[in-house]
Amino acid sequence: MRIGLLGGSFNPAHAGHRGISLAAIDALGLDEMWWLVSPGNPLKPAAGMAPLAARLASARRMARAARIRPSDLEARLGTRYTVDTLAALVRRYPRHRFIWVMGADNLQQFDRWRAWRQIARTVPIAVIARPGYDGAARAAPAMGWLRRFQRPARQAKTWTMWSVPALVLLRFRPDPTSATQIRAADPGWHLRRGVTISPLRSLTQE
Repeated sequence: MRIGLLGGSFNPAHAGHRGISLAAIDALGLDEMWWLVSPGNPLKPAAGMAPLAARLASARRMARAARIRPSDLEARLGTRYTVDTLAALVRRYPRHRFIWVMGADNLQQFDRWRAWRQIARTVPIAVIARPGYDGAARAAPAMGWLRRFQRPARQAKTWTMWSVPALVLLRFRPDPTSATQIRAADPGWHLRRGVTISPLRSLTQE
């Protein structure tokens, strides 16, 4: 299985998440994209963060009828940092191949992530362009180190054969949708959009 991993708060999940996931599935030749709905991002304030169950419910609704599988895996594993989540996934699913997918806004601050070089040495990374962030992302401290490992976008489907670290930059049709704007327009989105807060379910049957 060729699996893309897209982590985030999904506060809430929106059409932009779905659009870049579908585009990445095609560009990278993925079998599935797993959305790792974070129980709490260490780099984001807790204020304004909807409950995990509500965010997971919004992700499931947005992922319907697509090869996208929202998960509360980090909450179940008890991992707070991406480097620990990836280590656990590689151990738990030895027959899967994983690639980390993130937006250019995350590349801009990637050097602030715990053990970010170890993340890059664990799985390949695909960075998706985002309007307004690309210039800063290319000039980011982490990119200064990662640039030597960059692969051309035309080789994106061969990522399972790359040695790590490996980085590919992907550019799709921009989508201006923003979770920040959605929350600004409706701070109580998780209360007023008919979100059903149900028990968290596993990503796969173990």
